[in-house]
Formats: sequence, C-alpha cells, structure tokens
Amino acid sequence: MKKSIIILLALIVQFTQGQQSIEPVDKIWTLDECISYALEHNITVKQAVLEKNGTLQDFKEAKSARLPNLYGSASQNFTNGNSIDPITSDFVSQQINATSLGLNSSVTLFQGNQISNEIKQNKLLVDQYSLYEEEAKNNIILSITESYIQLLYGKENITIAENNLIASQKEEEQAKARLDAGSIAMKDYTDAQSNTATNAYNLITAKNDYATQLLTLKQLLELPIGTSFQIAEVDGNGKELVPDLNLVYEKALENLPEINAGKVNVSVFEKELDIAKGGYLPTLSLSGSLGSGYTSTQDYNFSDQLDLNFNQRVGLSLSVPIFNRNQTKTDVENAKIDIEIAKLDLAQEEKDLYQKIESAWQNALAAQGQMSAAEVAKNAAGESYRLAQKQYELGALSTTDLVVSQNTYTNAEQNYLQAKYLSLLYTQLLQFYQGNDIKL
Repeated sequence: MKKSIIILLALIVQFTQGQQSIEPVDKIWTLDECISYALEHNITVKQAVLEKNGTLQDFKEAKSARLPNLYGSASQNFTNGNSIDPITSDFVSQQINATSLGLNSSVTLFQGNQISNEIKQNKLLVDQYSLYEEEAKNNIILSITESYIQLLYGKENITIAENNLIASQKEEEQAKARLDAGSIAMKDYTDAQSNTATNAYNLITAKNDYATQLLTLKQLLELPIGTSFQIAEVDGNGKELVPDLNLVYEKALENLPEINAGKVNVSVFEKELDIAKGGYLPTLSLSGSLGSGYTSTQDYNFSDQLDLNFNQRVGLSLSVPIFNRNQTKTDVENAKIDIEIAKLDLAQEEKDLYQKIESAWQNALAAQGQMSAAEVAKNAAGESYRLAQKQYELGALSTTDLVVSQNTYTNAEQNYLQAKYLSLLYTQLLQFYQGNDIKL
C-alpha cells in the first residue's frame, strides 16, 4: 500500500512538471516584429494583394488580344426532301446524312491602336494597384505604430498607478496607527482610506485600458484568440529633432504611394481617351478556315470524302465606322471628363496630405514643448510630494494636504508621459512621411 502511494505521488509530480513545461510563456514582441507579422497576415493587406493580382490577370488577357483565336467545329445533319447538300452545295431531293468538320481562326491586324492602348492601360492599372498595396501596408504600419506607442504609455501609466497605490496603502497604515494613538481625527483616517480606494480604482482602470489596447494590436496582427502577447520596451524619449515642414512635404510627394497612385490614375484615363479615339478608325482583320465533310449523296466512303471535300479559306475584312449614333464621340468626351476628375482627385489628395503633415508637424512641436514644461512640473511636484510625505510622517501635515500633493504629482507624471509619447508618435510619423523607417 505504501509503495503504491509513493508511485502515485511520483506520477502526480511528473504530470505537474509536464503541465508546467507546456504552459504558454508571453512572447515579447518588438515593433519591427509586429510590423513584419502584420504585413504578412493582416486581412486588409491580403485583400490589396489579391486585387493587384487581379489586375495582373487582366494585363495578361489584354496582351493575348494580339494573338489569333482558333475554334474547332463539328456537326451532324439529317435532311429529307428537297434541300441543298451542306457538303457539295448541290440541290437534291432525297434523304441526306451529312457530317461537317472545320477549324476557324481570325486575328485583328489593326483596330485604331485600341489593343496597344488597352495593353498600356492595363499595365498602368497593375502599377496603380501595386501602389494601392503599398498604401494598405503603410496604413497598417501606422496603425500598429500608434497602437504600440499607446501600449507603451499604458504600461508606464500602470506603473504610476501601482506606485500610488503602494504609497497610499502605507499612508493609510500610518493614519490607522495615529488614529489608534488618538493623534488624528477620524476624518483624516477616512481621507486616507478614500485615497487608497481611489488609487486602487485608478490601477484597475489603467490595467483595463492597457488590456483593451493590447486587444486592438492583436486584432491588427490577426493573432489567434488566446495568443499570449506582450510588447518590448523602447529607448525613444520623444526628443527627436522635428524636421522642416516643407522638406517633409516635398519628400512625401515623391515617396507616398497614394500620391503616385493618383498620378498613375490620370495616366489611366489618358489611355482611356486614346482607346476611345480609336473608335473613329477602321478595323482590319484576317481570318482563315479549314474544313471537310461527308455526305450520303456521294458514293465515296467517309475517309475518301474527307480528302476530296477538304477546303481552305483565307480572307481579309475591313470595317470602317461611318456613323454609330455618336457613341464614339460620347466615349471621347466622357474620357476627357474622367481625366479632369482624376486631376482634381490628385490635387485634393496632395492638399489633404499637406494638411496631415502640417498637423503632425505642429503637434510634434507642441508635444515637445509640453514635454519640456511637464518634465519641470513633474520634478517639482515629485519633490513637493516627497517633502509632504516626510511632513506627514512627522505629523506636521494633514491627510487631505498629502492627498492633494500626491494627486498633483500624479497629474504631472501623466502629463509628462502623454507629451512624451505624443512627441514620439508625431516625430516618427514625420519620418515615415519622408520615406524613412519607423524606429522607436
């Protein structure tokens, strides 16, 4: 019995150790790892890739329009009475059992350069959707960067809340001891209790905000539900140099895919105009066919008739547009309108880009100024709070005054953190607009 118990205990220990060895450990993700993973797995990016691949197929189809087509045909007919033999074309009055076989091919030699222009237009569309793919990737990079920085802010905010809770718990213990000694009133003790409860509430809120933002980042990464996830610390301090506004805008016009896609869009509609104008020109086509057949009206067997009835045909056809109810004229005018719309869309895109860059530039300057002021306020408030704690320990300061000092310090810390990470976000955003990688 004792031996069985020992064996059972050994098995339990081994099982427990096995379970501990397979427990998931939080992976620490850097910003670069988040970005790389998202570019490979994010649904929006995958959709953009598929849309680009669709334009590649259209481009291949457009190039194939230069090639001749080829069709095979076969038919079996039974006729009774007066009719024309489909093989010999003789007029006969009898039952006919006929088999026809053929190959037909045609190729367009000239169509007002429409085929060439359609090929060029589809190549432009491939380029345009490649730029749309880059834009989708850029949007994901910016979203992940913003979410990552908010998480960094959230982590430091949790640290502040934890430190405040620890300090308030210690102060509550001191207040309880003084209350028991009769050196303070009940109100001072309840103020200390209230401050502890408030800081506990703030800590829960900070952790919940962090968890919510962590979920947002996990969704951007398309991570499976239940994936264990944490972010790495960074060295950025938000004091990076803010570049010149006009320099950022000039580089953004050169580098950002949405601007280049707008330029390509103008070219796409210019090709649409060339295609429409091709409708005024004639179309020249070459066609040919091979055929043979069998008919029961002839005395030869099937194979001999296929040889005797074998025929070949080659032909040229010219189609000259004279009047098509103003369809070509309407297509030309609509293409001209589309070009002007595309130009206006490009101008609006450039205007919106300048507005976004100027806003980021102003916010970066403001955040850095706020960070400098907040740092001074934080240091001063921290020193005041430390002095207030010493006074409280000596009984020279009321609980209410200590709570006010702590709240002032907390607000100063949070203001500094907010300015720091806003500065980090906007300076990195300005780097991104210039075509540089985001580095925290």
